[in-house]
Amino acid sequence: MSAIPPTNDVPCPDLPDDGKSAQERPDFEALYKRYSGEVWALAYARWMNSHTAMDITQEAFLRLWKKLGEGEQITNPRAWLLRVARNLAEDHAKSAFRRNGTHPPQTMNGLQSRDSPPLDTLEREETFAQLRVILQEMPQADREILTLRYALDYNTGEIADMLGINATAVHMRLSRARQRLADRLKARGVHHLP
Repeated sequence: MSAIPPTNDVPCPDLPDDGKSAQERPDFEALYKRYSGEVWALAYARWMNSHTAMDITQEAFLRLWKKLGEGEQITNPRAWLLRVARNLAEDHAKSAFRRNGTHPPQTMNGLQSRDSPPLDTLEREETFAQLRVILQEMPQADREILTLRYALDYNTGEIADMLGINATAVHMRLSRARQRLADRLKARGVHHLP
């Protein structure tokens, strides 16, 4: 994109037909010819994009037109336009559209959900329901050690301290409890846990 600032040949933005006098439009066009290059340069310096700079320039002048139409007295139009253009350039940086843009539907179709597919979620819930039933049927000692290790996430040392046994005994009990749990799960048709 070329960095060609507006010149006197660039037409003034399309102004709304709001009943302004025939005198106001030429005065406004004179302001546009006089300051549009400077306003454009300010926006271009911020974005280094001639199209964005032109959009900001036109928006600044359109806002000036509206303010003048509301009867507001702007004693220094140059300073007013530069301030508005600076603010518009900053607003452009903060806009959600600028940050995110738009994507074609094909792009969104390829995105994966963070949630599991419904079928996987249902299968997992059924497996955990079976697991809870089987745990209730297991001996108290097996339930206790499996709960401490896997539900509460205690390490071997913490379990040994809590049960008053050594770490080797914890490993042995966990191994045997896991094997008994796996055997019961297989007997019910559960071959792996989600």
